[in-house]
Amino acid sequence: MISITDKTLQDLEFNTILETISAICNTEIGKQKALEITPLKDKELLMSSLFQTSEYVSSFTNNNAIPNHGFETITNDLKMLAIEDSFLEVGSFRKIATISETVNTLILFLKKFNDYYPKLHEKSSTIEFTKVIIQKIDEVVDKYGVIKDNASPDLINIRRDMSLVRGKVNQSFGMALSQYNSLGYLDDIKESIVENRRVLAVLAMYRKKVKGSILGNSKTGSIAYIEPETTLKYSRELNNLEYEEREEITRILKKLSTDVRPFLELIKKYQDFLSDIDVIAAKAKYANKINGLLPNIIEEKRLFFREAFHPILYLNNKEKKEITYPQTIELTEKNRIIVISGPNAGGKTISLKTVGLLQLMLQSGMLIPVHERSETFLFDRILTDIGDNQSIENHLSTYSYRLKNMNYFLKKCNSKTMFLIDEFGTGSDPELGGALAETFLEEFYHREAFGIITTHYSNLKILANELPFASNANMLFDEKSLEPMYKLILGQAGSSFTFEVAQKNGIPYGLINRAKKKIEGGKVRFDKTIATLQKERSKMEKTSLNLKEEETKAREEGKKMETINIKIQEKLERYQELYDANQRLIYVGQKIDDIAEVYFNNKDKKILIGEFLKMIEIENSKRKKLTVKEKKVKEVIKKQVVEEVKLIVEEIRFEKKEKKIKAKKEEENKPKVALKVGHRVRMIDGKAIGTIDKIEKNKAIVNYGVFTSKVSLDALEYVDALRK
Repeated sequence: MISITDKTLQDLEFNTILETISAICNTEIGKQKALEITPLKDKELLMSSLFQTSEYVSSFTNNNAIPNHGFETITNDLKMLAIEDSFLEVGSFRKIATISETVNTLILFLKKFNDYYPKLHEKSSTIEFTKVIIQKIDEVVDKYGVIKDNASPDLINIRRDMSLVRGKVNQSFGMALSQYNSLGYLDDIKESIVENRRVLAVLAMYRKKVKGSILGNSKTGSIAYIEPETTLKYSRELNNLEYEEREEITRILKKLSTDVRPFLELIKKYQDFLSDIDVIAAKAKYANKINGLLPNIIEEKRLFFREAFHPILYLNNKEKKEITYPQTIELTEKNRIIVISGPNAGGKTISLKTVGLLQLMLQSGMLIPVHERSETFLFDRILTDIGDNQSIENHLSTYSYRLKNMNYFLKKCNSKTMFLIDEFGTGSDPELGGALAETFLEEFYHREAFGIITTHYSNLKILANELPFASNANMLFDEKSLEPMYKLILGQAGSSFTFEVAQKNGIPYGLINRAKKKIEGGKVRFDKTIATLQKERSKMEKTSLNLKEEETKAREEGKKMETINIKIQEKLERYQELYDANQRLIYVGQKIDDIAEVYFNNKDKKILIGEFLKMIEIENSKRKKLTVKEKKVKEVIKKQVVEEVKLIVEEIRFEKKEKKIKAKKEEENKPKVALKVGHRVRMIDGKAIGTIDKIEKNKAIVNYGVFTSKVSLDALEYVDALRK
């Protein structure tokens, strides 16, 4: 039996979650129901609600998507139907028929896919499946919401007569139109519609010449709208038939209302069921947005939220494209209370609210954004004291209000209670308020309640350290920049970094020293020790992250090297095979050359053939008879080796070509030296080096020692000056 006060709902911003879910609902009733979600007291109902939402989430990824369950609200129609002798309009019956069809479709679907959606099927199985409502409405109303001609024998006759009379109206009107148009009595528009009746657009000067009933004039008065006399008789007859039709439709609707009235309660259940499904669908869509899932619900008193996100903060940051830092928090019977300390703006309150809000959401049938290995048990009560609770109405100060709240905590606190207190003990004299807060904490501890508090008070940090089943925690801070890292570290108290933050914000060092002298030396040392420990923890955290990154990189490199090694080994084996084959061919070639030389000298064919046969026998004795499959494999391997050799040769050629091009580009990019007499030069595409003896216009006489040559200056490149 869970008990949650409105204050707790407000402190944890539960209404923001409900408003978001309500906005996702498709129906008005669903939207209202979503805003009315509260923590469920019955465990069986809660587990059903959680499983139903979880099953709906699974429908987003499997191949059996849940059918449409939208509907138009019929609450007012049902109120009207409940009144004896009343009747509904055609549109209301169409809405009722649509709701009945939707429910029937859902019932059949969930029955068919019971294995996928057991809890949703269980919910639908309590609703009666019937086609009678749809059949009764379909006999009278078509799918467009119009009364069918065959809804009654009288209606068929009335509508047949109406059709005939309309034909006569149109025929007589057409004749009058032709007649008066030929006489030139009509305006260019010729005809119009007035009071749902066809009229002639007669020029005002000729209105007395046209027989009929004047039904109106144009704004300027230049046109008179006249219904021809020949048409009037049929129009009156049509009016009478239309009246008879309305009367007959009223009679039919009254009968249909009487036939459907016995199903009133069932139709209410239909609407209620579909609106419940709408809320479940909205919770599932919300869970999808926040990556929500169903953690393991256990009987053991343990709360373990791994990588938990604050859903409101997560969605806001997602919209701003900012990072949200998850927190891992654990409460057990051996560690019931956590005291979080550290500087302001480090994320203490968010960590506190994350635990409370997620537990509250879970106990209201919603999935929460935590790691799949998270687990928790169900609390009977969640108590909160978060933020500035000054009561203007009751003329209470913040501290008075908080004391009143603590009194309520003391009355309600037990072993199945979770309490969440932000800035515990503040609002009064630090020493006195701290002492009272310490007493309260001891009382909560002895009552075996589970809780998380945030504080700056050293005595509460010390108490948490001394109590066996309580512990300290802090929000990690960067030791150099003093910027928050938004990571909760369990097991160690946090320094407030009061003087460090003051120094960082430009407060003169002399003033900070004076402030330090005004307080107890022991407290400064205590805070300094905690700050040092936190800095060490921060360093260790960074080192740990760096080591993990290095380890991951080393593993990846190891895998790459292993792959490369295997490939190299395979290539070496293939090259060895190729080398052995080539060596054998060289040996055979040498043998043939020797036999050919002997034959050249003695011309003895017998010896020649004998030597050949002997050589072939020796070679064949080394051969192993291969199967067709082995031959194919050998051929494939041979081809692969040849291809690889070709690729390597191509790569070498390509590299050489690239080097040449690169060298050429480098040469081209070299600053050209103005050639002078005495410079050592060579032809751009040559190797011989000579010395310039003389320059005439654009040509130089180059002395190569043995001979001289006249060469264009553009065809020469500078090597170096003549060494003297």
